[in-house]
Amino acid sequence: MDAKIDPAVTAAEPADLAAREAAYEKFVWDNLNRNYLGNYLHGMLGMTGFRLVNAPTFLPAYLHMISGSNAIVGLGLALQQVGGVISPIFGASRIEHRTKVMPAAIWMGGLARTMVLGMAIAGWLLHGQPLVIALLVLMFLFGLFMGTQRVVFSLLIAKVIPISRRGRLQAWRNATGGAIAATLAYFAGRYFIGTNLFGNGYSTTFVCAFVLTSMGLWAMQLLLKEPEPPTTRTRAPFRERLRDFPKLIRQDRGYANFLVVQMLSVSARIATPFYIIYVGQKLHVHGAVEAGKMLGILSTAFLGADTLSNLVWGYLGDKTGFKLVLLFSLVTWAAATVLLMNVIAVPLIFLAFFGLGAAQSGYNMAAQTMILEFGSRDDLPMRIAVSATAEAITATLGPLIGGQLADLIGFDRVFGISLGFLAAAIVLLVTAVREPRTARLAAL
Repeated sequence: MDAKIDPAVTAAEPADLAAREAAYEKFVWDNLNRNYLGNYLHGMLGMTGFRLVNAPTFLPAYLHMISGSNAIVGLGLALQQVGGVISPIFGASRIEHRTKVMPAAIWMGGLARTMVLGMAIAGWLLHGQPLVIALLVLMFLFGLFMGTQRVVFSLLIAKVIPISRRGRLQAWRNATGGAIAATLAYFAGRYFIGTNLFGNGYSTTFVCAFVLTSMGLWAMQLLLKEPEPPTTRTRAPFRERLRDFPKLIRQDRGYANFLVVQMLSVSARIATPFYIIYVGQKLHVHGAVEAGKMLGILSTAFLGADTLSNLVWGYLGDKTGFKLVLLFSLVTWAAATVLLMNVIAVPLIFLAFFGLGAAQSGYNMAAQTMILEFGSRDDLPMRIAVSATAEAITATLGPLIGGQLADLIGFDRVFGISLGFLAAAIVLLVTAVREPRTARLAAL
């Protein structure tokens, strides 16, 4: 698809455009240390809090506790993903013509964080069915703003961090953020939830998440210096951009196959909300103290995997490209699921959750980084949006169907379906997706 470049930006001669490109690259490298620190602090603090909300422990356990229904747990996770179906596309159409996207990032990031604070307040003020309804609404809105945030923050990283430095940035920010999240998860489970701190331990946990994420956003706002790109798209109506989707996908077969791998991988999350419920039933966990202790230990395993695995994923991705990272993470995910299904000893369950956490962090890093390396820079916002929307569609259906199936046929079969999706994703990735970094270098 031919990029529709702003005539005002590209009316100059090719030599002038080359000078703009050189000035852009110089700005990126001149401000790399400052922008690296800003992205690092945002990832370390900002994403730490979101890990607590998105981990397959606290929020699913909370929903199950107040509703007593696997279907409600699945509905909540599905609504969170529904919010992310259209919002990435809308967000991309609002920013792809702008030379500066930082203001939009602050707005969308701030609104997403406000929803986490809303979950905390709802837990203190509401009870019973009103609390369930409030959480479902807030999860939907949280997904809505997170979908847009994903586009703008991914675009910011692509603008200010060179391709050769993105892996190690994500490695260190996820590793340190994972350490903080794992420590906080342990204390949240044992001391916040186990003792029902301040009347609702889950609300206390969500407030901590809100504070950490807000600190990360403030750090990025203070430190980051954003360059103006040499070219931008002309602003186009939302419907027109939607009609461009098939061309955007067809023009790059590697990206099209990668998109299918993403959808298969996210479909495997059909089992994710039920890991913690499955373990609770398997170990016959009863009582708030015992449940809180289990939540703390397994959340620490899941989130602590970020601390160790991200260093491996990041440096491996910088060295070889992120296709290999994606492959290893999918294999780890499948192996950890099989282990969880076949053990009852707590240390082995801990190991399974550690594997699941490492796999999720590897998948997220690889998927979010690979998408930046396909196609042209001017199509990047919409390409990010296409992938985010495709993921959101499959992630919406997965938990919703998974909750119903868990009630009808049991957790083991739901986990088996998840393994089938993972196997298909692995086969397609190996046979049909070329490392985009290799393809880009070959084209130079």
